[in-house]
Amino acid sequence: MPTVFRQDGWRFFFYSNEGDPREPVHIHVLRDTAEAKFWLYPAVAPAYNHGLSARELRIVSEIVIERRREIEEAWHVHFG
Repeated sequence: MPTVFRQDGWRFFFYSNEGDPREPVHIHVLRDTAEAKFWLYPAVAPAYNHGLSARELRIVSEIVIERRREIEEAWHVHFG
């Protein structure tokens, strides 16, 4: 599970096995027992949410939007 970055107590990462065929670019977010998955395109949007409040979803969405390029670059470096 490569960690792309950590911010505000959240860990932003992806799993090394992201499906076959591989799913489109996305990021998983984890803090304590709360986890969510966000699609990056066509717009940043949650794919699933387990335990994040509406406020936390908004905050994490903003972080993903701000750092989308970094996430996408890390995805392509890892998966080739």
